[in-house]
Amino acid sequence: MPESSQRTPWLNRTVLGVGLTSLFSDWSHETATAVLPAFLAAIGAGPVWLGAIEGIADGLSSFAKLASGHFTDRLKRRKPLAVFGYAFTALATASFAFATHAYHVLFARAAAWLGRGVRSPAKKALLAADVPPGAYGRAFGLERLMDTVGAIGGPLTALWLLEATGHSFRKVFLWTLLPGLIAVASFWLLVRERPAARKPPQSFLLGLKALPPSFRRLLTGVGVFGAGDFSHSLLILYAAKMLAPAHGMARAASLAVGLYTLHNVFYAGSAYLSGWLSDHVPSRKAVLAASYALAAVTAILLCTGTSSLWLLGLIFVLAGLYIGTEEALEDSLSAELVPKEQHGMAFGTLAAVNAVGDFASSLLVGFLWSAFNVQIAFSASALLFIIGAILILRLR
Repeated sequence: MPESSQRTPWLNRTVLGVGLTSLFSDWSHETATAVLPAFLAAIGAGPVWLGAIEGIADGLSSFAKLASGHFTDRLKRRKPLAVFGYAFTALATASFAFATHAYHVLFARAAAWLGRGVRSPAKKALLAADVPPGAYGRAFGLERLMDTVGAIGGPLTALWLLEATGHSFRKVFLWTLLPGLIAVASFWLLVRERPAARKPPQSFLLGLKALPPSFRRLLTGVGVFGAGDFSHSLLILYAAKMLAPAHGMARAASLAVGLYTLHNVFYAGSAYLSGWLSDHVPSRKAVLAASYALAAVTAILLCTGTSSLWLLGLIFVLAGLYIGTEEALEDSLSAELVPKEQHGMAFGTLAAVNAVGDFASSLLVGFLWSAFNVQIAFSASALLFIIGAILILRLR
């Protein structure tokens, strides 16, 4: 690693600003997400509406990340686009308070997630531009750590606010505006804009073709891994089903949520620690491949169909460890493989590949579980995880 990169301080105002922004923004929308299903039920909307709202919002967010990544590399300044995205998300999330029909929530959630998609590539490009390459792991790991702290704090805050407001959903939604606007202020006041060479205007397809071959090979490994990387909400369902015979449905559901909280704690810690480790080993790709291998171990343990609370605890811990490592290392390895003037396009494309993988994997595992059994479902995941790890190790 270059000596100058080691000497340059990495924990600067931009890293701190991006971290605080992620913390407060996630705190805001996770507070809203925690009470959203109950609010929809209160206004007479069922599970179909919730599925439609989440599916449409996630799809729009993925499309926005891809388009924003292409667009942000052509801007003289990326920061205003990111600030707009954070402000738009905060306002759209708070507008749930004025919804009286399910379609109002659909429009508001879609708008909020559109803002998330717009800001994401610009935020990551600004972070990479103000950090030496030898510290990418720590910088992106710290951002993931603080984001996850916000994700843990959001549901806890929602529970407290429901008690404090006499279960007023609308007051909870309005409260989300406070951390949402703190996120906007943190980004605007702390994050620096480093001058970067602008790409000449070109079509979207040409922009994709211009990405380095090594990055495209990374995307292949990420895509294969992502095809098996099921939503971790399935872990909650798995734990509840396996624990129900011994503990009863209500107790099993509570234990499953407790296990998921444990998962999130290890998720947060592993994001920074794995990033730090990747900055101090000769090859960053080895740490990412190790996390993919850890995912395979997790899937193999799930194949046992265990009802042991201790083994389920180990599964949730391993799942938290690999997902935190994966997210931090995919970003930092992308930043390392791609020139700074193409970072927006790279981060947007990476996000789109992950989104397609999330959608495909949850469908695949859910279908195999329903049509056959948990052994076949998670064996398929384990196989894809192993192939993904091999592809990452073969990167040059």
